[in-house]
Amino acid sequence: MPELIYLNGDLVPPEQAKVSVFDHGLLYGDGVFEGIRAYNGRLFRLDEHLHRLYDSAHAIALNIPLTAAEMKAAVIETVRANQLRDAYVRLVVTRGPGDLGLDPRKCPQQTVFIIADSISLYPREFYEQGLQVITCATRRNAPAALDPGIKSLNYLNNICAKLETIQAGVPEGIMLSVDGYVAECTGDNIFVVQHGEILTPPVSVGSLEGITAGVAMEIAREMGIPVRVEPFRLLTVYTADEVFLTGTAAEIAPVVMVDGRRIGEGRPGPISRALEERFRERTQSEGTPVYD
Repeated sequence: MPELIYLNGDLVPPEQAKVSVFDHGLLYGDGVFEGIRAYNGRLFRLDEHLHRLYDSAHAIALNIPLTAAEMKAAVIETVRANQLRDAYVRLVVTRGPGDLGLDPRKCPQQTVFIIADSISLYPREFYEQGLQVITCATRRNAPAALDPGIKSLNYLNNICAKLETIQAGVPEGIMLSVDGYVAECTGDNIFVVQHGEILTPPVSVGSLEGITAGVAMEIAREMGIPVRVEPFRLLTVYTADEVFLTGTAAEIAPVVMVDGRRIGEGRPGPISRALEERFRERTQSEGTPVYD
């Protein structure tokens, strides 16, 4: 557990980090968040995460009471105060306390809190042997209902799908769009490798534009591997040479079985392994320094 949590400008012990029961983030999921990783005393892709946070807030007309520079300093301060070099940071901005109605105008002061803690990743054998995943019956929210580019506190859609993976005894699950296209997993972006090319779904089918996904595509292109962003269905996943997932917590994780169907040769493929290795190298040398 972290020693100190940033809450509305102050660093306080966890037992004092309290949010009102009238906060619209709690009552209605009215807010935005980011999950950020620190490696070796550096915050990885911090500016990109903050850019997405402010874009998400702007999209729901949520005023963040700190400038981007002030928020950056607050994140660094929180990690430093907890004396962490490798950490997971959860940055949350809510609409703030209001009344029991929906009207956001009744929330005069937003709530900002930042938690920096150690992180528990998938077991190492998942990266060495690969993941087994299922396709969830729960469909991804339609983009016309809630734009997937908004990283909001409304995660019940993902949680319902996550419950299916728990019942199936697997760590992740694929979510399809209402039209049956592969969108994303419950907490990760999904990629397939076919004939030496990498393919991933567009945001238009319901996938979040992931920061780690962007890094993976960046590394792939540097390696000379073509990357296409276009819709595809489950058949493309079942018949892929490789499948891998990306996410801030998961990093780059290979998949070896989907719905009981073996992917490729049933072990992490060469492209997935190469991307994972280069990603880990990059996280150890890039980022915003936490300590002077």
